[in-house]
Formats: sequence, structure tokens, C-alpha cells
Amino acid sequence: MKLLIGNRNYSSWSLRPWLVLCHFDIPFDAEQLLLSGPGWKEAINERSPTGKVPVLIDGDLAVPETIAILEYLADKYPDKPIWPSDIAARALARAASAEMHAGFPALRREAPMNLRASHPNLVPLDAVASDLHRIEELWDGALQRSGGPFLFGEFSAADAMYAPLATRLRTYELPISDQASRYVEAIYALPAFQEWLTEALKEPWVVDDDEIEVLQGRRPRGSIG
Repeated sequence: MKLLIGNRNYSSWSLRPWLVLCHFDIPFDAEQLLLSGPGWKEAINERSPTGKVPVLIDGDLAVPETIAILEYLADKYPDKPIWPSDIAARALARAASAEMHAGFPALRREAPMNLRASHPNLVPLDAVASDLHRIEELWDGALQRSGGPFLFGEFSAADAMYAPLATRLRTYELPISDQASRYVEAIYALPAFQEWLTEALKEPWVVDDDEIEVLQGRRPRGSIG
């Protein structure tokens, strides 16, 4: 199998299935398609049916969309606890993942994933307050039920879905509870995440559309790097 991914520093959707593949020791190769530079859109369009990453390629099958990839992996490797084994926990994990997939628009807009950066006090808290409240509510409820350290006890696809959001909280030093902070620490301590982070920090490429200082007009395009 091969996973087509974008820049590790910025591509939140690529991170999610990569974590599942890596954490659960599923053999795969990763191929990176850059999200900037001459002809980058054309290069992705040639490989991806949606013109986006990630895409999982398994033989003649190309699976786009992160949740579809996670479900495919869970079906293909039923011995791997990609979703919780308990039926109720599994339903809640899928619900939480679907909410992440479709929700939290303010945080996506105001606080793009940027693993190399540290930008405290740049995100307008009024704009993301509702999203932060919902995150606290969802995480606290799941962690209280499971006992942690991950949302449903052991690491699962639901944690992979929320890992990029955890990085946003750290990059922009957004205010969260002690329990939420411990969950962010658990994500960062995961060996699979550390492997991704190590490679992300080596990347030389800059995507202006994911740099908050450019988005807020603090710096001109092409000035970072």
C-alpha cells in the first residue's frame, strides 16, 4: 500500500491516516506531494481523484478522504484495534471523528496546522471560543469515561482525527483545561506522532496560505522561510 501525503508541517488530513498506519504497524510506503510551488495542483490532480491528499493506494484501488481510508484500514485489518472493540465506545469514537471531520470551522480558519511555528496570542480568542468550548466538552467527556490517556483508552482512529487539532492548541498556546493539556501531551508523546514531527521540522517548504502571519496581513507572501 501507498499513502499519498502533503507537506508534513501543514497537512492535517495527511497526518491522520499516517498515524493509524504507523501506530498499528501496517506496512505502507508514503509518497509526498507538495502543496506549493510550480505545478503543485496539477501534480496532485494527476494522482488524486479529488485533487486533494491524502489518498490511499492499494493495488488498483485509490481511496480518497480520511475517514474512508480509516474505515478501509479497519475492514482490511480487523485484528488491529483501529476502532474501540466495545460497541458503544466504537459508536462514540465514530461520532467524535465525524464531528471533527465536519466541525470546528473557526479553528480551521483562524489557526491552521503549522508544526514548526510558535505563535502565542495571534489567534483571536473570541473567534474560536465556541470551538474551544466544544473541544473541552467532547474531550473531557470521553476521557472521563475511558480513564485515558487517549479518548477511548488506547489510541484509536478517533485520536488520529483529533491529533492535528491538538497541535493547533500547542502552536497557538490556546487556553485549555489541565485534562485537555494532558491529552495534548499524550498525542505528542505517541511514537508515531514523534516520527511525523521529526520529519516535519526538517521540511524547507513554506505554504503561505497556512501561515497565520500571512493570513492576518502581518507579513507579505514569500517573506517566510
